[in-house]
Amino acid sequence: MRNKPIFVVAGLLLLAGCTPRDFLSRRLATDLILASNEFKMPQQFILQTGVVSSKDYPSPEYLVFQHHGWISATTTPCPPGVVPPPCWEIALTPSGVETVRPLIPPDDASKSSLAIPVARRELLGVTGIVKQESVADVEFTWKWAPLNEVGAALYSGDMHYKSTVGFRQFDDGWRIVQSALHPGQTMTDALNNAEPAQ
Repeated sequence: MRNKPIFVVAGLLLLAGCTPRDFLSRRLATDLILASNEFKMPQQFILQTGVVSSKDYPSPEYLVFQHHGWISATTTPCPPGVVPPPCWEIALTPSGVETVRPLIPPDDASKSSLAIPVARRELLGVTGIVKQESVADVEFTWKWAPLNEVGAALYSGDMHYKSTVGFRQFDDGWRIVQSALHPGQTMTDALNNAEPAQ
């Protein structure tokens, strides 16, 4: 019983040499995922106006735009080099201009290719961690959170995705794998290879 305080003091000294980043907890994994540039990067939809081939129109996204009255589409002859026919002339309607213009830089308004920020990723939670020595795979679920009216039309908040990203322990703590040379998926690969969550 007398040795109990010595063990407590020794344990505290050992813990004092460790940082929170030395232990890959769900909390640390959550913080590192949320801080990654890839996870924070907003989703953009590229709206192509002018003449487009049937390869691009009617895609589901263009049909959503047409359903909301933001674009009009009429058939038109395909210019040389644009295949497969038929081709479509895509134009923003007055309602579409009113909806899209505030979402793009003023200099882009006259361009035929409009990059519209529509959604950001929202982390729902870390669902599992598999560690083996200094490497780990972290599974997490996430969804798209619309940024605006266009994002709400294109992305359902009900659809959840499951991704797995690789982590590696360095001398200063755990980090997300940044290159495919290390075991585990990079964050970019994890997000691009996301599967619908059950």
